[in-house]
Amino acid sequence: MFLDREEYVEQAYFFRTLCERMQLAMATQDLLVSIRQELLATTKLPMALEFMVQELRHTGGFATAMARLAHYFTPFQTFVVREAESEGGRFDFRIALEILERDADYRAKSPSTQGVFLYQFETLCRNRLGYDRGLEAMAGDPAYDDAWREWILTVRRQVGIIDFADMIFVRSEHYTRHHEPHDKPILFGEKEGRIALANRRKDPLFLFSAMQRHLGYPAVPRPAREKSVDDLVPRMERRLKSLEQRFQLLEEEMRGGINLNRFYGPPKPDER
Repeated sequence: MFLDREEYVEQAYFFRTLCERMQLAMATQDLLVSIRQELLATTKLPMALEFMVQELRHTGGFATAMARLAHYFTPFQTFVVREAESEGGRFDFRIALEILERDADYRAKSPSTQGVFLYQFETLCRNRLGYDRGLEAMAGDPAYDDAWREWILTVRRQVGIIDFADMIFVRSEHYTRHHEPHDKPILFGEKEGRIALANRRKDPLFLFSAMQRHLGYPAVPRPAREKSVDDLVPRMERRLKSLEQRFQLLEEEMRGGINLNRFYGPPKPDER
């Protein structure tokens, strides 16, 4: 089940604008506050950002806030952000925002379940995010019904053992028209089946490219192969600021407790 179209329009705007403005010398919390003012008040995103600002002050990251807003952000969105925030990973946070922007933009237009799946799976492949946790997060997406979730978890067990194009082909209409039918639900159409058949035993990236050319499915942003010093400095600054916040919280806890007063504004006159 998808959200209302205007929610995805605003999500795409948020992810795109945040990615563009992260190069400015502004704290992430301040960026969220400023972008929140630009969003439609009739959507749920402004309330989600307000909660995210509070979580950022406590944890220094987006993923924990998105996980607590599971009724709004999908498990896959949270997974992508968590991988980008991982200190030991090489997944660029701005690439993650571009991925989420295109995902939301596609859902705002006339999305198909097949297109959502192929986009998410290509995201895992191109960025080497790990099939086990990635496919588990995909299975939790409300865009999929029970038949899709069962198949995604089957792909999770069989990926790397059975050719991915074959897994699509046998669950397509093209397969049932030319082979003895099976009792499994058909998840892909005639065209997806023919494209999958033509890409058997090939790199899955060729399959994704063909699906995009012929069926108009969204393409995953490709990570830059080389990173200049100018690109790395802002990332290092963000990581150092996050580490500094965590160390401060640990020091306060060791000294007897965390002072929560600084997270709240001054009391109103009638509250004194």
